[in-house]
Amino acid sequence: MNLSQVTFLYLSHKRALGRKFRAEEDILRAFCKAIGDRPITAIEREVVLTFINGKGPITEYWTKKYRVLSGLYRYAIARGLAKASPLPRTIPKPTVPVFVPYIYSHEELKRLLDTVSTACAGRASIEEDVFRNLLLLLYGAGLRLSEALALTLGAVDLTQAYLHVHETKFFKSRLVPLGKDLTTILSDYISNRHKRTTQLESPLFCFRDGSPLSQSAVRSTFRRLRSYAGVLRDGGSRHQPRLHDLRHTSAVHRVIAWYRNGADLQELLPKLATYMGHVDLSATQRYLTMTPELLRLASLRFENYAIGDQS
Repeated sequence: MNLSQVTFLYLSHKRALGRKFRAEEDILRAFCKAIGDRPITAIEREVVLTFINGKGPITEYWTKKYRVLSGLYRYAIARGLAKASPLPRTIPKPTVPVFVPYIYSHEELKRLLDTVSTACAGRASIEEDVFRNLLLLLYGAGLRLSEALALTLGAVDLTQAYLHVHETKFFKSRLVPLGKDLTTILSDYISNRHKRTTQLESPLFCFRDGSPLSQSAVRSTFRRLRSYAGVLRDGGSRHQPRLHDLRHTSAVHRVIAWYRNGADLQELLPKLATYMGHVDLSATQRYLTMTPELLRLASLRFENYAIGDQS
């Protein structure tokens, strides 16, 4: 069976299991293009290594390509479509430092919001009020950017204070409760939006012409905002704070607040995972980058536990 046929079957299998597999599909399509549509059993180790290694240093993307192709070959071998995998058995360590999510401080979040008017001035495609409320929602509700941009006016229930999030990362929908402050902010924003349209299917966040915001435009505006606000870190352009880090920050700030209030994290972390739309707790744990403050509070909690246990 040719590579393209096996790839099609593998993608169909994964999506039948509830995975979107979009990034993985891009890698597999690039692999098919690089290798050519020939029998999967005739693909040599050398050409596979050439595709994985690419032309630059070994990065996390090397590992991503390796894992995607490993999944493809495991699928093919299990179904008798291939006899063995041409992939290397060992994974080299990246020569480029692994990206660490950036956790914004409250002061940095304030600077970003205060600078929105500058980033959206002139001929910017996104209006100031739209971009500010988008940022507040990404942080306040811990949403993925794709989830926020897919929201319509009808998906926001201000009476019961929740969002109805559709078409999430794993093809699931969920209800996201809103805090009092965020509900008030969205209520004011939607009141202004209703002056333009009352159609429930209209996008919550849109361009000046009413069309839905695109991820590329939002990310571009955020990079400009980040530069104006002076929220930067060492490591070059590849390692600068991202828009997605607002979601990481939301999770970390929530856990810090729980620590300070003496809450039971074993009980609350599974609820946080559900709130953020994760399929299991391990996905949420990856979001909890250990900031100095989080480490200090965790150490203090353990110290209090250990002292109490000795008494």
